[in-house]
Amino acid sequence: MATVVNSLGKLTGWNAITLRLLGRDVVGITKVQYNDEKTVEKHMGAGNYPVGKSSTNYTASASIDLYEEEVRELVKALPSGNRLQDIDDFDIVVSYALPTGGTQKDILHNCSFSTNGKEVNQGDGRIIRSFDLNPTHITENAA
Repeated sequence: MATVVNSLGKLTGWNAITLRLLGRDVVGITKVQYNDEKTVEKHMGAGNYPVGKSSTNYTASASIDLYEEEVRELVKALPSGNRLQDIDDFDIVVSYALPTGGTQKDILHNCSFSTNGKEVNQGDGRIIRSFDLNPTHITENAA
């Protein structure tokens, strides 16, 4: 039996990701997380096995971690007195440069900031802020 070595080739890593938010590529980002789900429920009837199944509503979630300096740039672009939560819905495009050439794009649609907190600890050499977002849906591998 032949051993397959490096069967996937070069892998995509963090350094291949570009995140576009509010018309600009964000460089002060340390994490992006997004997820969507549609729960499937099994329904029992007579016997030991489900007689059918159904699905519930679709839900999507997302979050990003940004350096404090990146957040300041976003806030600077807002009208005076506005908060991040006041920004109208926006799309986030996450682009993955593929090792084979080309790009894969995921779109987080109609996002809004739902949190705007800070946490700084003694000894921190940088401030990273975490933000929960509220996308309506996610398009994976968008054109």
